[in-house]
Amino acid sequence: MLAGRGAAVRHPVASTTKLMTAYLALKELPLRRRVRADPYAAIPGESLLGLSAGEPISVRDLLLGLILRSGNDAADTLADAVAGSEAGFVTEMNLRAAALGLADTHYSNPIGLDEPGNYSSARDLAALTRRLLEIPAFARIADARRARLRSLRPAQTVITRNTLLLRAPWATGVKTGHTLGAGYVLVGSGTRKGVELISVVLGASSEAERDLETLALLDYGFSLYQRRRPLRAGEQLAAAEIRYTGGELPLLAARGVSVGVRRGQQLTVKVSAPDQVEGPLRRGRPLGTATIYVDGRRAAVVRLVASRSLSEASALEKARSFVEDHPIPLALGAFVILIAAALLRRKRDRSKEGEEVMRLRREERRSIRERRRERVGGRR
Repeated sequence: MLAGRGAAVRHPVASTTKLMTAYLALKELPLRRRVRADPYAAIPGESLLGLSAGEPISVRDLLLGLILRSGNDAADTLADAVAGSEAGFVTEMNLRAAALGLADTHYSNPIGLDEPGNYSSARDLAALTRRLLEIPAFARIADARRARLRSLRPAQTVITRNTLLLRAPWATGVKTGHTLGAGYVLVGSGTRKGVELISVVLGASSEAERDLETLALLDYGFSLYQRRRPLRAGEQLAAAEIRYTGGELPLLAARGVSVGVRRGQQLTVKVSAPDQVEGPLRRGRPLGTATIYVDGRRAAVVRLVASRSLSEASALEKARSFVEDHPIPLALGAFVILIAAALLRRKRDRSKEGEEVMRLRREERRSIRERRRERVGGRR
């Protein structure tokens, strides 16, 4: 928290109550699911989307009507779709608030009407909004100036009640509120200098004061930051060895990143990439990531991509690489082969020697027999 006054004081919070309604709906209902609008008996002055009882509408369009138009009938329909009844939904709201650590928050209805036991604090609203903005679908809804509700027949266009979005091009949301008990309320957000900030103004006396106080808060917060560019698109952050063919493949940042850093904060980049790659490989293929941290907290993740294409290595290149990578085993193998060959040759030579000795012995025996026959013949 960069600044605050009475941040933990409990206040009526009007339609910013609907932030918890949206959170539960996003957690428990598919955006494309269609539900039927509940009958809703509105009192004069309530903000409505204008649903007819039984009218089919998608959860996505209900959320757009909930956040942009602050439709109480949209909140009531979402509550029934999630829990089956308003009472059951309020029980879920309070259980979820406790689970999220929102110690200064309690709900009595899903809408934000003035009622005992329906309150929150600036600190809790900021914490809940931070979790909501981590949900891409909600972030898009909160940032919308207008939207087309296509599930209605005929389709309708809704325009946001959040005048902060019209005052500042860098504003990204989030939710307005007003009742007699709460005054004018605004949970705002914006992105500048590579950082996103959330603001909460409670109990303002008018829309103009609410917006000006919000702008003052956000301007102060952004003044504490400087934009830093730890990564630029196309910057080489690593190099992987190319298997078989040799050389290196540079790995480049797929996009640039800007982050906001306050004085004294430490900015670090951690690269995770393969040590070795092999073809076939196309240019631009993701091969690792670079993660940017500010004071140890992850601020952004960027893909690393191949700087060029690689063709598949040939059989000859693979064989040559194998020889280069395994010189000792191959030398031992060659030595074993030489010994085996020498032993085989020696065995063959010995076999030849044995055959020669046998031949000589046979000839000697034949010669002896012949001499004996000659002597016998002479005597006769």
